[in-house]
Amino acid sequence: MLLTYIIFAITIIFCLVFLLVSFKVKESASSSFAMYAIGGGSLPFFLILFSDIATIMGAGNFIGHATEGFKEGISHIAFVFGEQGSKIVFALLFAGLAGRFSYITISEMMYDLLHRDKIARAISGVLTCIILVAWLGGQAMGLGYIFQQFTNMSPVPVIIFFNVVFIVYTYLGGILSVVWTDLIQGIMIVIFGAIFYYFAFSPIEWSLPVLSEKLSATAGPEFMSFSHVSVIDLAEKFLIGLFGVLSAQIYWQRCFAAKDGATAQRAMLVSGILVVVMVSLTTLVGMTIRTLHPGVDPTLAMPWYIMNYMPLLVTAMVFALVLAAAMSSADSLLNSTAVIIVNDLIYPFRPALTDQQLIIIAKRVTLLVGVLGCAIALYSESIISVFSNAYAVVGGAVVPTLIVGLLWKKTRQPFTQGSVNSCLTPWGARVALVSGAAASAWFNIFWGIGISATLAIIISLLTRPAEHKTGAV
Repeated sequence: MLLTYIIFAITIIFCLVFLLVSFKVKESASSSFAMYAIGGGSLPFFLILFSDIATIMGAGNFIGHATEGFKEGISHIAFVFGEQGSKIVFALLFAGLAGRFSYITISEMMYDLLHRDKIARAISGVLTCIILVAWLGGQAMGLGYIFQQFTNMSPVPVIIFFNVVFIVYTYLGGILSVVWTDLIQGIMIVIFGAIFYYFAFSPIEWSLPVLSEKLSATAGPEFMSFSHVSVIDLAEKFLIGLFGVLSAQIYWQRCFAAKDGATAQRAMLVSGILVVVMVSLTTLVGMTIRTLHPGVDPTLAMPWYIMNYMPLLVTAMVFALVLAAAMSSADSLLNSTAVIIVNDLIYPFRPALTDQQLIIIAKRVTLLVGVLGCAIALYSESIISVFSNAYAVVGGAVVPTLIVGLLWKKTRQPFTQGSVNSCLTPWGARVALVSGAAASAWFNIFWGIGISATLAIIISLLTRPAEHKTGAV
């Protein structure tokens, strides 16, 4: 009973603090659509860094990956390295480029630098929204599981309540509300996460050999081996995570919001290295739970473990950790999705809209997206299933199109905002995006990547104007 009171107290305090932050920044955020979407492109390193950390380490990374580690064992690390390692790839290859520009979305960048086609921009906008809405549902699902285990409450009202909170403070403050609350949450995640992992591995004496021995006795030796998983399956998991995250607007948006390219690159690199370590450890926690209670419901494995093996103070701290992680990710996802819809699906077709009209529309879209995310949370089977399906469809379409467009330049000059320097044509972009998404959904991401990249080149060769006959991939 004491724990229940503590949990409700923490929840109320969190919600009040975040709403207060949103009220304090709402005037600045509403001064222009660029401020609402990317903070005017002037945010410093510490805000970008902790916003990256807080956004990445959502409920899926603390709850969902433990579930998959419990079910799959060490082979799930392949997906983790693809999904989380992609942040490092993003930092090294794309963050510096994105940080040079003041775009609002990845679709806008592709439009301006690569193809100048409103239809292709809208298609990529729709696709990139898919991942964000899926992630949003996953955050509420994670909180529902936690409350169900800790308080015996049905997850349904919890999911609905937190979606309302996500919506309200994101609605008010846009990206400024997001990054300032993320600063608080990111610091908590780093400190509380370290304490949690210390306690979490005490049953296996902080030893991989001990974990391997106990898993062999309770789940079978294959749980600490990749031998029972085909190379193709491992590669597919890796690519789904990698390409899915490379097409995620939340990371591009942080780079566009950074004051310069170096700030964006350093923040994403540091946060990427940190989360690879933390999510890998979370997977190992799931495997540790398997040695203690093989019969527990996998979706409740992490909450059960916290309740039964953590001291009261640590349990309350871990609840605050998961709450911070879920809320920080959810606000970022809501904001990014609303920004994409306004910037890529509405504004290109209604360019006469004023800044204030765009902000009003973005706020209304935030409400609609929040309701959709709630529905996904209520009806999805598991957190990771929500993510991985979206990763495959979007990653197999947007990323190959982007890479072909960036590599297949018309001249050797660097990309400059406001100037097209790619041989990718509007029809090449359209066909690549649609075919890549369809092939990834019907077959797998390998087919999606191959078909998307191939058709981007073939259709562009067939449809490019005469003056674009030069250029090599």
